[in-house]
Amino acid sequence: MNITRDEAFKLLEEYNKDPFHIKHALTVEGVMRYFAEALGYGDEADFWGMVGLLHDLDFEQYPEQHCIKEQEIMRERELDERLIHATASHGYGLTVDIKPEHEMEKVLYATDELTGLIGAVALMRPSKSVSDLELKSVKKKYKNLKFAAGCSREVIEKGAEMLGWDLDKLISETILAMRATDAVD
Repeated sequence: MNITRDEAFKLLEEYNKDPFHIKHALTVEGVMRYFAEALGYGDEADFWGMVGLLHDLDFEQYPEQHCIKEQEIMRERELDERLIHATASHGYGLTVDIKPEHEMEKVLYATDELTGLIGAVALMRPSKSVSDLELKSVKKKYKNLKFAAGCSREVIEKGAEMLGWDLDKLISETILAMRATDAVD
């Protein structure tokens, strides 16, 4: 990897000013690091985290070119092609034809939208936290398509399928990942 975590965070801040987008990037970074450890890729946790941190690099400024513009930005800075592929792959079927191949890319694809939905459910709770959030609470809100409408259930379900997991496992594991990172998206 040819970028430090501090350099990556500065790059993120260069293209993202909205605190919501920064917080989402930090949440997904933590979730990705958690899954790296949980799935036996602990030696790659820094890379997985970097992918999570930079996955929406272009979203705030270039929403219509999401996952396209970030490739350009990263290549201009001569960043690792593996990082570029991984971050862009979460736009598969939406803005790019870069299919998630590695388990890490599938985790990003599956959890990106889901962290937003879980975060929205957590904010509805008295605790405003994932620490006491249960699967059944998320599933109840998940069924209501008007709740957190911007979080694509289709993408979440496709991500679970890519991983070979059922939806309950994906949601439960992502809640645990968010707890471990103390994140509310």
